[in-house]
Amino acid sequence: MATVTGTSGVVKIALSGGSVAQVGEVRSFTFDETSDTIESTVMGNTSRNYKGGLRDGTLSLECFWDQADTQQTLLDSGALIDFEISPSGTGVGSKKYSGEGIVTSKSLNNTTDGLVEATFAVQVSNGVTEGTH
Repeated sequence: MATVTGTSGVVKIALSGGSVAQVGEVRSFTFDETSDTIESTVMGNTSRNYKGGLRDGTLSLECFWDQADTQQTLLDSGALIDFEISPSGTGVGSKKYSGEGIVTSKSLNNTTDGLVEATFAVQVSNGVTEGTH
């Protein structure tokens, strides 16, 4: 199995219905996807049984704040966005995950001895599509 370094990752976003474009100054991103489980155990079973339930997901980005970066300025709390994340870059055959979501938080961190950092959180809505470039 091939591994990749995090330096190749790409995050693209747009306001809902727009054309996605790359977010600048991204330092890291995390995509979490979960699934509910529904117990389906009945009388006579000797072990618990479960079925898969609804899926859910979140996306978080950490960036150096760049107020001139159009894509970063779109990430205001409450914004409806489309996104595409590519953990190993955008080369032919590379995996990508795309979907839509709601920006749930935006945080700016400013220190005397560092660059201003921005953190954004997105609640995925309507699931995520896995594909390739």
